[in-house]
Amino acid sequence: MIIAFDGSSIDGSVYEDVVSRAQNAPGWLDDMVSLWSTYGLAVFAVLMVLGWWRARRTGAAHAVTALAVPVVVIVAYGVDMGVKSIVREDRPCQSLHVRTLEACPAPGDWSFPSNHAALAVAAAVALVFVSRRLGAVAVLAALAMGVSRVWVGAHYPHDVLAGAAVGGLVALTAMLVLRHRSEVVARRLTAVRLGALLLAS
Repeated sequence: MIIAFDGSSIDGSVYEDVVSRAQNAPGWLDDMVSLWSTYGLAVFAVLMVLGWWRARRTGAAHAVTALAVPVVVIVAYGVDMGVKSIVREDRPCQSLHVRTLEACPAPGDWSFPSNHAALAVAAAVALVFVSRRLGAVAVLAALAMGVSRVWVGAHYPHDVLAGAAVGGLVALTAMLVLRHRSEVVARRLTAVRLGALLLAS
């Protein structure tokens, strides 16, 4: 038997209240939130592509910053998964046995921290370094993603907050380091004939 942490004592009552509201909400609202919870991460991919496309017209160093965004998101995901494997918190639907909009995952699919929150916030923070406008859109999308993960019953609120913290810290640290090295990276990429990724033709 796998020993797992039960996070219900932290904010289980808040989780139950949100899930109860979801059960009593209009069907169209639940459908929209579920759709966003499942497919919303694709929006961040679109924002990354837009950020890179626009950055190519600004300069090679700026384009390097934009190209770093998906790399940073992948790193944030790896860190988040590492924390998951250490903490091993059961999903709230397993501990509290409540009805949820999203099917309850099998045991061993740990809840803390939220991968979705980590990915969304990492993308949002990194995109702020590329474009304030795209970053603002991404921040709002990340907030909506975090709320949706509790609404559909996939995570406790503390899972989402922890995932956001992991994603945000990884992205902020990486982008601050890159800010001082983007010119060097741009020159190296140009030297290996990857200049087309950095400058619009």
